[in-house]
Amino acid sequence: MAEPAGPGRPPLRRDAELNRRRLMVAAREVFRERGLAATLDDVARHAGLGVGTAYRHFANKEELVDAVFVDMIDQVEASAREAAADPDPWHGLASSLEKVCELQAQDRGLREVMLGTGKAAQRHALVARRIKPLVDPLIARAKEQGVLRRDVEQLDLPMIQLMVSAVTDQTGEPDLWRRYLRLLLDGMRTQPDGTEPLPPGFEFRGFGPGA
Repeated sequence: MAEPAGPGRPPLRRDAELNRRRLMVAAREVFRERGLAATLDDVARHAGLGVGTAYRHFANKEELVDAVFVDMIDQVEASAREAAADPDPWHGLASSLEKVCELQAQDRGLREVMLGTGKAAQRHALVARRIKPLVDPLIARAKEQGVLRRDVEQLDLPMIQLMVSAVTDQTGEPDLWRRYLRLLLDGMRTQPDGTEPLPPGFEFRGFGPGA
């Protein structure tokens, strides 16, 4: 089915819709590897499409980044809805946070979209509008059941995501974030579970690019 029309815009033809989807998939792959320094031309080449085709769908790279961001928020919202429906509020909260951290840890471009300048404030506001109504009741249920510290706030969750994503950025270790997320989650629980071993750490080699 063709993409629904926006205000004043007709629906895309089937071939145009497929090309747009190819560009979106290519953008995720290119931004994942190269970050937002990649150009719209780079994305078009990666998708196997002409540059003119890319510019017919997206006037500039910023429009493409916006579309990729909305696609990512759709995934985060789906995860939050699944968590909200979980009868175990702690499991729902922890698993949802892990899925979002995994998404960001594996995708350099999405980290730059979330943390970058420019439209960062508008993007954070969109996240709040779509995700906060799902997460707030989940946090409240976890507190009511006595599994979550009473002083944990909703804004603590994006800060945890920020800290966890820094692990990947600073060490280059793709899975090391899991260890530190576990530590942070234990810090949020009223009764931390110290029986399950932490995910492995790594031998210190210094931090930052070229370390």
